[in-house]
Amino acid sequence: MISIRNLTHLIGGKMILDDISLDIPRRGITALIGPNGAGKSTLVNLMARQIPLQTGEVKVNEIDLSTANANTLAKTLTLVGQHVGVASRLRVDELIGFGRWPHTRGRLGRQDKEIIDDAIAAFSLCDLRHRFLDQLSGGQRQRAFVAMACAQETDWLLLDEPLNNLDMYHAHSLMKTLHDLPHKNGKSIVVVIHDINQATAWADHIVSMKNGRIISTGTPAEVISPDSLQELYGLRPKTTEIDGQIAVLVAR
Repeated sequence: MISIRNLTHLIGGKMILDDISLDIPRRGITALIGPNGAGKSTLVNLMARQIPLQTGEVKVNEIDLSTANANTLAKTLTLVGQHVGVASRLRVDELIGFGRWPHTRGRLGRQDKEIIDDAIAAFSLCDLRHRFLDQLSGGQRQRAFVAMACAQETDWLLLDEPLNNLDMYHAHSLMKTLHDLPHKNGKSIVVVIHDINQATAWADHIVSMKNGRIISTGTPAEVISPDSLQELYGLRPKTTEIDGQIAVLVAR
């Protein structure tokens, strides 16, 4: 479980997160939803210790982020942020190989190479594995970075808007692959997502945020409704059920 207590964060004197307390359950997918500026990306970056805590406490599997050893943390969780940069002359399989660094310090063994191959196959990168990153589209690069994170084999995978740059097919494929991971290896996933229909289709648990506060938490059926979406986004879409899943429809 990720346990967050009394987390407050300011940037330039502006309140970004306002006294948040939240428990994120292990296994399955937890989706963070809400309008731009809700504090979702700041929250996942604090969970991954990418930015320092100002007030409050974050524990991941009972590991206190404020005192955790860097290598212990790297074997516990990994983050794929919105903006990732790396040397353009790196090939896809080399990038994904970096995911094994906390375990091998660069000395890849047979098992590590099998894990890399599995990640390449899982994210449909076989035809691209020898391409340089600057030869890929934005969506292809996005999939490569998520594959690298999966190759790291951490309990927790944090993804900040992973569907950016992905077309409908690859967005569906990525979410399906992520959905299968908890069932295959017990992985726990936190994903910041703007596509509500992708959230309701794949998430086990949804956290809605606005103005730096938690508005609601629960299953898609408990969190997503015309009333809750109006509170979050200021518009009132229709919701319906298709094959047991909630679908959100926005009319002109």
